[in-house]
Formats: sequence, C-alpha cells, structure tokens
Amino acid sequence: MEEWKEYKLGDLITDIAAGPFGSNLKVECFVEKGFPIIDGANLKGFKVTDNITKFVTKEKAYSLHRSIAHRNDIVVTISGTLGQISYIPENSQYEEYLCSQRQFRATFDLSKIDIKYLVYYFHSYDGQHKILSFANQVGVPALSQPLKNFRNIDICLPPLPTQQKIAAILSSLDDKIELNNKINTNLEQQAQALFKNWFVDFDPFGGKMPEGWKEKPLYDYADFINGTSFKEDEYGSEGLPIIKIAELKNGITEATQYFNGEKDSKYNVENEDILFSWSGNPDTSIDIFIWSLGNGILNQHTFNVKSYTNNKWFTYCLLKYFKPEFCHRASCKQTTGLGHVTASDLKQITFSSSEKSESDFENLITPIMKQISNDKLENQKLVNIRDTLLPKLMNGEIEV
Repeated sequence: MEEWKEYKLGDLITDIAAGPFGSNLKVECFVEKGFPIIDGANLKGFKVTDNITKFVTKEKAYSLHRSIAHRNDIVVTISGTLGQISYIPENSQYEEYLCSQRQFRATFDLSKIDIKYLVYYFHSYDGQHKILSFANQVGVPALSQPLKNFRNIDICLPPLPTQQKIAAILSSLDDKIELNNKINTNLEQQAQALFKNWFVDFDPFGGKMPEGWKEKPLYDYADFINGTSFKEDEYGSEGLPIIKIAELKNGITEATQYFNGEKDSKYNVENEDILFSWSGNPDTSIDIFIWSLGNGILNQHTFNVKSYTNNKWFTYCLLKYFKPEFCHRASCKQTTGLGHVTASDLKQITFSSSEKSESDFENLITPIMKQISNDKLENQKLVNIRDTLLPKLMNGEIEV
C-alpha cells in the first residue's frame, strides 16, 4: 500500500471562521432575494445544496465577510443536527455563501488534500466519531470549542492522487444518484401537470361537471391506515425498520430503530406504498411519499394510503395536489411548532372525478410513476454500494 501520512487538520487548513453571532444576523436582516445563507437544510449530504430559503443584502453579507464561504470550502454544523459536513462544489449556483450562526467554514490547502475526499472521510464512521467526540450534549447539542477542536483532529491521508481517485469513485455514484433525483423531479412535475390538465384546469362543459363525475371527500377515495405506536421494550437492533418521518425524509440510517415482535399486518409497508406524513412541522414534515426502501413497519403519525379502486398513482397525484391545503390546515392547528392533518380534514376536502376518468388517468400515468419508483430503488442500491465502499476505501482495506 502506498505511504499514508498523519496530519492534524490545522496543518491543512488555510482559513477557518465561524458564522456570525445571532445578534449580527437577525430575522429583520433577511430579504426575499440577495446573498444566500447556508443553514442545516443545505447540509443534508456531501455537497452543499442550493435549495436556499434565506438571503441578506450583499452589503450585509460583506459586513460579515469572515463568515463567507466559497467554492471548495467545507461547511460544518456547530449546533443542532451534529455531524453535518458538506463542501461547496465548483458548479454551485452561487460563488459565495454566508454561513449561519450554527455553522463554521474552512478552506484547505488543495495541494495536500482533495476536498471531496475529506468530506467523504467525515461521513465515514471514523470521521463522524472524531467530529462528535467534542460534542456537548447538555441542552441543545453543540460542538465544544469547534474551531480549536476541529483543527486538532488527527487524520491519516494517502497521497493526493489516491485521494482524488477514491473521491472520483465515490462521487461517480453520488453523481448518478443526483441525476436520478433530477429526473424524478422532472417526472413528478410532469405527473402533476397532467393531473391538473385532466382534473383541474380544463372546462370543456362550460362549468358543468362531466357526465358520470361526482364530488366526494378525499376520505372516500382511499383507506388511510394510520401507523402504530411502540413500547420501549419493543425496539431492537434487528427486525423490521420502524418508518417514522425521519425515515421518509432521510432513508434508513444508523438512527433508525427496529421492531422484531408481532403486530397487525396492516401496519406493514412494502415498496411503492404511498405514505402520508400527517403530523409535524407544516413546512418540512407534512408530505406524501412513495416508499422504496424495502419492507418495514409504520409508526404512528403517518398514513399508509390504499386506494379503494386500485388507482394508486391517481391517488398519489390527488394527495400531492392537495399538499398546500394540507400544510395550511396543519399550520392553523399548530402548537409548539407542530401541526396535523386529521380524518376530519380528509372528510371536509372534496374532489370531483369518476371511476373511468381515474382509471384512464392511471393507465396514462403508470409508466411515469414506475420510472420514478425504479429510480428510487436504483438510488437505494447505489447508496448501499457507496456506503459499503466508503469505509473500506478510507482505511486502505480496498486499494484503488
């Protein structure tokens, strides 16, 4: 094996700074468009994502210039969801980003370390352990003396060409995952556009309901099977993964809990089931998902939606169409940051269609939805391959 060398991160860092103090970046500083702010929602994976929701003026950002991150910088979460670390890719939408008060940014000597390799390392078990080793779990989880402790992390690196080859292997898998996600976003948009064209936007009968159509509550379109609760002694390290809102958003992770007992089979979940998370933060948790991560068991606060007419993709598009209404109703009942959609809401919200129109639409939309489902299944296989290769490449068990 090629010679690997020990470094302290501080020997590889050329610049590092924390995000601004909260008093320097208040809500009243935000503008609708302008200089982008990175927060935890942009650090879900290896790359900083451009789903930016907060902006400040350029003048405000430059007054906090030490907290501005650039392409090829890494950004690390200081408090809240610890363990998040991402890099700003060279093809990012923006050239510069302002870190929030919960992040710090670091610039590295690229003649010694490949930035992609470094981020992949910190997503491995060893890398996560090193970051979380200086976490303070009292109150809100936070990294203690984050800049000092981050500089003092020891890391063993292969030669730069080997780092680049390892990063290329892993990033090729992530690039395919990202491409599949972009394709699925486009297909989802097509599906919703077709749904609106068929059932919402057209008016061929001068305002009259087409023959055979009738108006009925959403509750009458499908069986909304709520998940179940689990006792403390029912959790285990093996069995069926318990599907909570976290699994719907992030997939099966090390934080996923398992159940190996017996419950009614109606709570079981399979690939291509339509799952409706009806409780949580209206802005981030209320949504409809196509499950693609294998067999599981459903936690409470989520419906497994079973169409009464077997037109499952019509039902999925129908619920997706009403997502803004669900979020609005949930926010009206919001308490302590949480809201919910109830069976009563599903009985109050009505829609017009006929069994024939639903069936015809199902036949049209099935190839699109099958492609979305297949892409999700492929992504899960790619994730499994990447996560299997990652530690083996990082510790030299597998040579490039």
